[in-house]
Amino acid sequence: MRLATFNIENMFERPAAMNLPEWSDGRQVLQDFSELNNLISKTVYTSAAKKKLLKIMERNKGLLTQGRSKYIRRREVRGKLVKKPRGKPRIIRVDGRRDWIGWFELVEDQINEDAISNTARIIKLVGADMMCLIEADNRIALTRFNDAVLKQVGGTPYEHAMLIDGNDARGIDVGILTRKNLTIDSMVSHVDDQDSTGKIFSRDCAEYRVRLPGGDRLLLMNNHFKSKGFGSQSSSNKKRKRQAGRVRKIYDQRRAEGWNLIAVLGDFNDTPDRAPLAPLLRNGSDLIDVMVHPRFVGDGRVGTHGNGTKSGKLDYILLSPALSNRVTMAGIERRGVWGGKHGTLFPHLPEITNALEAASDHAALWVDF
Repeated sequence: MRLATFNIENMFERPAAMNLPEWSDGRQVLQDFSELNNLISKTVYTSAAKKKLLKIMERNKGLLTQGRSKYIRRREVRGKLVKKPRGKPRIIRVDGRRDWIGWFELVEDQINEDAISNTARIIKLVGADMMCLIEADNRIALTRFNDAVLKQVGGTPYEHAMLIDGNDARGIDVGILTRKNLTIDSMVSHVDDQDSTGKIFSRDCAEYRVRLPGGDRLLLMNNHFKSKGFGSQSSSNKKRKRQAGRVRKIYDQRRAEGWNLIAVLGDFNDTPDRAPLAPLLRNGSDLIDVMVHPRFVGDGRVGTHGNGTKSGKLDYILLSPALSNRVTMAGIERRGVWGGKHGTLFPHLPEITNALEAASDHAALWVDF
């Protein structure tokens, strides 16, 4: 039986700002989008907040004057956020959240068709019985991808496809595909988990409880921690540490409830040696990273993202002791990634002829039991 995790990045649609050749190309747009929605969520719009709203909208050409830039759209259901007095510059016409109903959203763009097909090819190559997916659009998109695209490349569609919408306004969620004999008995979402700082998870820590053919139960805790893409490094680190700490508490609680077979997996967006992941990898944790398991067969590269360097070790399958004892083999599937500027650092699918056609910039991790 094979379990895998894969940050797919390519399904059908995704925000146009995230569909650029490099993450850095859309970084400012995503920062602006986040800050706009933070500002409009305030009960009272101070003079400073209004100035900031106008400045950000003006920076995104068309957003202030027409309500839409190339990457961000302003939605207004009741009332108007912006007013243009005759002969004067535009102003924020409301004084707080109660005065209007609306929000900002990211403009979506079609994914490269070849990249979608190559994503399906990697899933076929991995051949997992349980495939945990990161950055899936939504459940409908996931089922369409499973039923149509996977079949088109010669793969066998999965019988079960599940996804719980998370907290990310960009619509990048964590989902799961499982085979017929691996029924998802129940699911638990943690989108509303809070601490003294606020909501903990950027997406979710989705618990999928799978019934195995022999009668055992397997708990999969699927995660996508705060990225390093935008926001200050300090705030991002604190967010990931809060997320890792909460996952650890959930894991410890499930162990106390009698769960022995547990995998904590996904894109943690940080390296093993850094403080944010200490709650999961140190601090008395008994979780075992599959990439350091004696039965893991690597390719000489310790990272999972990009070129596979040490700083790119972002993806994980962490196993409880009882599950670790059942491992027969584990490995990494890197052929969906365009390695280096010219794609020559390591082998990739023959169908990938340039970086835009890559299945992902994350390799898939898998483990057999």
